[in-house]
Amino acid sequence: MNIVFAASECVPFSKTGGLADVVGALPHALASLGHQVTVYLPKYKQTRISESHVALRSITVPFDDQYRFCSVIDGGKRSGVQFYFIDYPQFFDRDSLYGTPAGDYPDNAERFALYSRAVIEASKILGVPDIFHCHDWQSALVPILLRTSYADDPVFQSTATVFTIHNMGYQGLFPPDTLPLIMLPWDLFTMDKMEFWGKVNFLKGALVFSDHITTVSRKYAQEIQTAEFGFGLEGVLKARAANVSGILNGVDYKEWNPESDRLIVRQYSAVQIEGKRECKYDLLRQFGIEDRKNVELPVIGIVSRFAAQKGFDLIAEIADDLAQLPVVLTILGSGDKEYQDLFLKLNREYPEKFALKVAYDNVLAHKIEAGADMFLMPSRYEPSGLNQMYSLKYGTVPIVRATGGLDDSIESWNPVTGKGTGFKFSGYSGSALLTAINEALNAFFKEKQSWKTLMLNGMRKDFSWTVSAREYVKIYERLVPPKPAAPTEKVLELSRA
Repeated sequence: MNIVFAASECVPFSKTGGLADVVGALPHALASLGHQVTVYLPKYKQTRISESHVALRSITVPFDDQYRFCSVIDGGKRSGVQFYFIDYPQFFDRDSLYGTPAGDYPDNAERFALYSRAVIEASKILGVPDIFHCHDWQSALVPILLRTSYADDPVFQSTATVFTIHNMGYQGLFPPDTLPLIMLPWDLFTMDKMEFWGKVNFLKGALVFSDHITTVSRKYAQEIQTAEFGFGLEGVLKARAANVSGILNGVDYKEWNPESDRLIVRQYSAVQIEGKRECKYDLLRQFGIEDRKNVELPVIGIVSRFAAQKGFDLIAEIADDLAQLPVVLTILGSGDKEYQDLFLKLNREYPEKFALKVAYDNVLAHKIEAGADMFLMPSRYEPSGLNQMYSLKYGTVPIVRATGGLDDSIESWNPVTGKGTGFKFSGYSGSALLTAINEALNAFFKEKQSWKTLMLNGMRKDFSWTVSAREYVKIYERLVPPKPAAPTEKVLELSRA
């Protein structure tokens, strides 16, 4: 099967969150199952391609005010996956992918409209897929265009679309006059298509026009059909419930595995776990914490975008209580100014308790996973989450809120049975979070052998991408039945006889 991925980010080329990890791993898993997979990405300022050449010199993209002309760069193959990059420096040669700390770029609708139309036009020449698999609002125009502007194009009559929601909180909302600007008809501006409270909603359009909708965990597929988690689109999803699936994201164990991780100070495994302690010392040194008293305390790691979704308001609520606990928090991330300022303030007030680096730092992210004793994800909602699954592999016990993929992937620890992989809390409150942290600390200090069992339970879990990839293939095959095999020479001879 020929599958084209359309997404706005992908490791190792560009990243702001878990979307990049998924698009960096799932295509490789599909290719290993024997499928032909191509990934189209914008070529950003930070995109680094070791060997490349121009695949298509010019693609014309119409806009209401003028034509734009972009090119397609051939990024070559990686583990059997072909990468192409849409190159239009005026839109993508910027310091950030989507905006600045002050807000989104005002021309994001135009940027990703150009990208989406360029993907469709490029695929006409470079390979028409059986499936366009699109991800989040930035590629939402692909299924919309295919069922509107390209509806009569014979090239795509047999092409199906799958759309994956990685986060319902980001929808691509723009003023109504966006439609004519990006050359879409006004008849899309209705409640049953793209209109949403007086604005154009890219995500809504994809939910309406895609052949199948997936999201990144079973529980999140249920949650987004409720008012609490649907962000106003729960009605659209309920109407399409028969075409909505939840598939838990996988983990790229080539990248996230303490047995082979070259970014940590010492490799270790479930069989030889001693190296984790050395990784802990190294982690604390990275944050300038070398006081022996603090080194012996349990370390809780956080690696995250600083956003309201991630539950950091709960940390603000219990910050003074946390500061009194025998624990050190090592925090890495960047994002909303409100939460950056929160962690900067806590770092100033309690420098030995709240160790902080405001940045995206992949090396330090690996060191936190390896060196921390626990990993904290108190999310308001979490479609899938990846860090809790990375943490399990590294023997770093997750403390999570029971939502979305966090609930699907973490089993509550039971010291009596010796079963479970972490600690969960349900109510969205600071007190519920503090209770879960205290439960984890009590287990850490009082049950040393049980704690090792808890760590090993997590390290033995398998969340590899192959399992998830097979689930996606089932969906693809329902949409595009396998083509009949070509007749053999013997059959041809008999037919001619």
